[in-house]
Amino acid sequence: MSASKSSLAALTLGAIGVVYGDIGTSVLYALKEVFGSGHVPFTRENIFGILSIFFWTLTVIVSIKYVVLVLRADNHGEGGLVAMLALASQAVKDNPRLRKVLLLVGIFGTCLFYGDGVITPAISVLSAVEGLEVISPAFKKYVIPLTLIILFCLFWVQKRGTAGIGKFFGPITVVWFVVIAMLGVSHIVHNPAILWAISPTYAIGFMWNNPGTTFIILGAVVLCVTGGEALYADMGHFGKKPIRVAWFSLVMPCLTLNYFGQGALLLDNPEAVKNPFYMMAPDWALIPLVGLATMATVIASQALISGAFSVTKQVIQLGYLPRLQILHTSVKDTGQIYLPFVNWGLFVTIVLAVVMFKSSSNLAAAYGIAVCTDMLITTVLTFFVIRYRWKYPLALCIGATGFFFVVDLAFWASNMLKLFDGGWFPLLIGGAIFTLMLTWKDGRRLLNEKLRADALDLPSFLEAVFVSPPARVEGAAVFLTADVGSVPNAMLHNLKHNKVLHEKNLFVTVRNHETPWIGLDKRLEIDSLGHDCWQVVIHYGFKNDPDVPKALQQLKGRGCELSPMTTSYFLSRDTVVPVLGEGMAPWREKLFAQMHHNASAAADFLNLPSNSVVELGSKIEI
Repeated sequence: MSASKSSLAALTLGAIGVVYGDIGTSVLYALKEVFGSGHVPFTRENIFGILSIFFWTLTVIVSIKYVVLVLRADNHGEGGLVAMLALASQAVKDNPRLRKVLLLVGIFGTCLFYGDGVITPAISVLSAVEGLEVISPAFKKYVIPLTLIILFCLFWVQKRGTAGIGKFFGPITVVWFVVIAMLGVSHIVHNPAILWAISPTYAIGFMWNNPGTTFIILGAVVLCVTGGEALYADMGHFGKKPIRVAWFSLVMPCLTLNYFGQGALLLDNPEAVKNPFYMMAPDWALIPLVGLATMATVIASQALISGAFSVTKQVIQLGYLPRLQILHTSVKDTGQIYLPFVNWGLFVTIVLAVVMFKSSSNLAAAYGIAVCTDMLITTVLTFFVIRYRWKYPLALCIGATGFFFVVDLAFWASNMLKLFDGGWFPLLIGGAIFTLMLTWKDGRRLLNEKLRADALDLPSFLEAVFVSPPARVEGAAVFLTADVGSVPNAMLHNLKHNKVLHEKNLFVTVRNHETPWIGLDKRLEIDSLGHDCWQVVIHYGFKNDPDVPKALQQLKGRGCELSPMTTSYFLSRDTVVPVLGEGMAPWREKLFAQMHHNASAAADFLNLPSNSVVELGSKIEI
């Protein structure tokens, strides 16, 4: 019993550090943006109304939608938009047209995650460093350079892995939440009446009296729930219970106390609207608070960067991106990975965002559209999961998700007002990545169709070969092939040029599925083709790490044993040549050819031993 309690405590501490860093640092800028927009006059009623809206936004979107409802939609223990997409697409697999639409919507939401991944570190770290301006206006010129230095250091250490520093994330974030709660309490005690803003009557009254203003400011109010998606995305790392315990026992109370403390400060001193978070602190505490806030925002950014690595790996295995170099930074935790291309691509785009927008207030205009679109997509996918997978009654499904859909739609529509003020930036990033993903998916389909059209039937080919067999050499040849039952190009080239056949020949197809994990008991299928030849299919989920040699070890005792020292892996290295014709638009064919050319080697992705790989190339026109 005590062991399970200590395990829950450790997981809860970890969840606080990783899951809640983003939403925890939104206190730095959320309330400032609502009152700093100039749309809300400073009156006692308005401050009460806005705080009430903040509290009930956190309650409805985070506590009820994500913590209570969406966390139930786990895909073999995994969460996040990719896992939800896999669940929804499987639920409607009997309707191919609807499934295709849901896949497109879900993949677009995944692309927007990268837009969010650019804005979050930029606005978080920038808003923390802007605390220096409160200490002295002379520090203003150092804010952007210091922000860029901090961000560079953060991205530079990614290749070393986060295992070493990760153990400090939870405790530092707990300190952060305790400090922001204490700051809030220090002002609430001078004006305890502010706590009445918990009553929904203030939120309803404000919205009833100011419908136009309410609609406009929702674009800033949504800043208080940014990071809500992380609750669901990181479920596989920590589990539902620790995430729920952390939210209700620490995160929600501390956020509420800080926002209400900022409200109490604004009642006493409207001038504090310039930066209410930092102006809550006494002068002696400003420098340590800036330091703590910077650490908290770096941790929040780290969680998002790690998320970008994980999502990219999942999307690659779902077939929407070319293979990229994936480095494992921990021998114990296979989930800790580093993708150099994604890491430095994110960094360059974040630097661009900081230099272009120059302040957290300007970045706040760009923030929100991507987040709200993802929230809207999550709600839509949840409907299909609870209706078609869980088979709940239609009225209940519409009632459960319809309410959240209306709420999400209101926030989304309000954020669209910020489209030309900076909202276009994350949409542009998401749109560019969406174009790359669709081009890769369509290009792979055309390439596979071309290969199938030209392919020979494997059983028939082997029959013909063994009528007058070539010389057999010792050892085993593993031919990697995309299609079961087709002759790999690598085998044709090997026979043509080397005129030999190995003692054992395996034709291996790797299949990735829309489930997070596939266990070892379902990893391998094997069929004998005669003449010491076998057809092997290896199955992986989108969170499994492909490792072909390790999977082939399971052949032991099944009539086909391999010795690592005498096994060679043959791969086809195809060069794509775009030609005018029916395929894709010429620019997309050229883009696909370039992506195909730059994809990392299949040998690395499948963890093949480099000294046993033979690549034989050919040109394919699409």
